[in-house]
Amino acid sequence: MRKRGASQTKKAALVLLACSLLFTACSSNSKPEASSGTNAGTSKERVTLKIEVFDRGNSPAGSTITDNYLTKFVQQNFGDPNNIDVEFVPVPRSEEVEKLNVLMASGSNVPDIVFTYDPNTFNRYATQGGLTDVGPLLDEHAPNLKAFLGDDVLGYGQFQGTQFAVPAIRSIVGKYASFIRQDWLDKLSMPVPQTTEELYNVLKAFKEKDPSGTGGQVIPLGMTIASAQYEPLIWSFIKPTTEEQKYTLMQQLGSNDYPTLLPGFKEGLQFMNKLYNEGLMSKDFGLDKDKKKLGEDVSNGKIGFFSEDDINPFYDKGSYDVLQQNVPGALLASVDVYTNEEGKHAKPMYAPNGLYIMIPKSSERSVEAIKYLEWMATGDNLFKMQNGVEGENYTMVDDIPVTVENQTEEAKNRLYNSGDMAIISNGKQLGSMEKNLKARELQMPKKFQDQVAAAQKVANSDVIPPVLMDRPIEAQTKYATTLLDKFNEMIVKTTMSKPEQFESIYETMLKDYMASGGQAILDERTAVYKEMLAK
Repeated sequence: MRKRGASQTKKAALVLLACSLLFTACSSNSKPEASSGTNAGTSKERVTLKIEVFDRGNSPAGSTITDNYLTKFVQQNFGDPNNIDVEFVPVPRSEEVEKLNVLMASGSNVPDIVFTYDPNTFNRYATQGGLTDVGPLLDEHAPNLKAFLGDDVLGYGQFQGTQFAVPAIRSIVGKYASFIRQDWLDKLSMPVPQTTEELYNVLKAFKEKDPSGTGGQVIPLGMTIASAQYEPLIWSFIKPTTEEQKYTLMQQLGSNDYPTLLPGFKEGLQFMNKLYNEGLMSKDFGLDKDKKKLGEDVSNGKIGFFSEDDINPFYDKGSYDVLQQNVPGALLASVDVYTNEEGKHAKPMYAPNGLYIMIPKSSERSVEAIKYLEWMATGDNLFKMQNGVEGENYTMVDDIPVTVENQTEEAKNRLYNSGDMAIISNGKQLGSMEKNLKARELQMPKKFQDQVAAAQKVANSDVIPPVLMDRPIEAQTKYATTLLDKFNEMIVKTTMSKPEQFESIYETMLKDYMASGGQAILDERTAVYKEMLAK
């Protein structure tokens, strides 16, 4: 049973206006090395293929977003052999949805290949008939691309059974890991906690004994209102659920699934309330939306335990790097602690897709567009677009491309926009998840690579896949922004309430959440689930 992705957040009035217009209009200087594996076929007449490209305003001197090493690589290795002029159409990354809607509304000026990370935008275009059915094109022209992506990933580009997008494949699906001050544990002669209960006892010891001598400023558990901090904790309290509960009780707001109505959610909030009232959690966590305060407290040696996007602490000049400068001897260990009633360290994972790559219905170059994506998935074309030139950008170590240190300026500039050009993959693809993870590890500072490997193992263990429906849930599109604000408010207020007030505050806020769109989402998901069963 194929399930379709749900919608994301509601857009501004300008975006909606552009969408309505859309369907009225539509009813570097170095020379790239040659690449093998072209499978595109040659056009009889020379034609132009227009491809969207994100413009992040970061082009190095001597390059532009439409004229650089990789645009030349594409032209010389795909365009010229197939009698195609490849034209890249820049779209500001910070305005990608709004700008894309304007381009789509223009009809004749829209690129032949467009893309977005926003499932809501994809669903809207598909609903209103603005996209090409690429299913037959994939069958006829793209065997390598189909094999590269696989049926599961391709399913994310389907809308009510029709293949309206080519989803990019993610190289990494793990999200979160947790980290603990190993030097604090050593000083207290305490082992690494293995369960939520053991963690609670460790947090109490951190507070009472202040092993780093912070003078009463110790924060046993670092917390924010960002999902990387609270999701691992809350999901560990979610009880085993039936298929029906997963599909009907989940609330997808944006790209994340929220367990607001699942059994165990309330207990997760109660545990946070307990931690907060015992002084074991960041006091002003509800104000720390951008995680800036968390990063400062980690770097200054105040925090004993926290959860985070898996490898975030380990970047050069990141929080762990600064912590070691500020607190000599400080050690962070990557750990998997929060434990559910089945003994698993349950935590969400990313969906296996990234970009939604689409061909507007107005395009006259749909065949060439699919053949371009097929070319990218053929031979070593994607590898070269992601890794550059051997010996200058990378060297092979145990079958893994490792970035060359002290690259020339020319080599550095060669791949500045690689992630935005190699659009069929979000992240480097080396043929297996094991290699993808190893390559990511080897990109990090050498002194942290063992911890990066441990963090990635945590992030990919006991993961919870996203729940996908057969069709978009319109209520989620309509109410997502409002409900996400109310969800965060529920976490903050129930956590910070006095223990005796928790029950009444929780019930009041849940009632408000349901009246503000939560009930509409529940009703629609229930109806769609029944439709899925009837198929």
